[in-house]
Amino acid sequence: MSEQEDLEKGSKSKITPPESGAPFNAIEEVIYRRRSVRYYQDKQVPDYLIRRILEAGRFAPSSGNTQPWKFMVIQDQALIKEMTQAVVKVMRLLMIFTDYTERGSRWKEWISKLFMRFSKNMFHPIPAAAMKLIAEGKLGVWHGAPTVIFLLMDRRSAGDPMVDVGISGQNMVLTAHSFGLGTCWVSFCKPIGMIPKWKKRLGIKYPYKLVTTIALGYPRGVPDGQVPRETQAIDWFEEDGSFKVIY
Repeated sequence: MSEQEDLEKGSKSKITPPESGAPFNAIEEVIYRRRSVRYYQDKQVPDYLIRRILEAGRFAPSSGNTQPWKFMVIQDQALIKEMTQAVVKVMRLLMIFTDYTERGSRWKEWISKLFMRFSKNMFHPIPAAAMKLIAEGKLGVWHGAPTVIFLLMDRRSAGDPMVDVGISGQNMVLTAHSFGLGTCWVSFCKPIGMIPKWKKRLGIKYPYKLVTTIALGYPRGVPDGQVPRETQAIDWFEEDGSFKVIY
């Protein structure tokens, strides 16, 4: 049976919801056990697995079914190394002007506040600390993964194409985990999508824009440590109009 026939058969199969208190099903197990992997084996992922992962991304929902994504697979280790060096250079340059962890320089503090004003998310303490580690050579970009998947966004698309691209990426990440592979979202790649030299070399042209990348490979060891998840209050409006807050 072909993969297309499998998909058609699966779409017609009847799925029933679990009873209260039932154990996690296969999908839930994949979601809860997935981890971001930053150590990979020196072993390439077979093409057929990558194709299946990309197909899972292609089947993601999108606004008006516009499918505003384009995927790029890079396995050339020399190219990955060169891109890593390019990202490190940009991070070092940014740290010269925006490293607000260093005290005593008024002009640096002023410039860092200016950057934070216009890009609060990027210069939040968490990514800012990671950028500093990358600049110092203490943190890898793609962590030695043998395969890197670039996710590009068609900026002409309806709705919020960046969200749609993120959904397609999540489909790929979960599928990869179900195959026993490891992944890590890497958005420090953005300088690659902004530098003309790299845009030309990788063929990134309008209307496409680099959004993020996914490092992909076989995990080294068992990345199954406990990851804390904050419990958020949930506002719940009942059918009868009553309101409650649950945790």
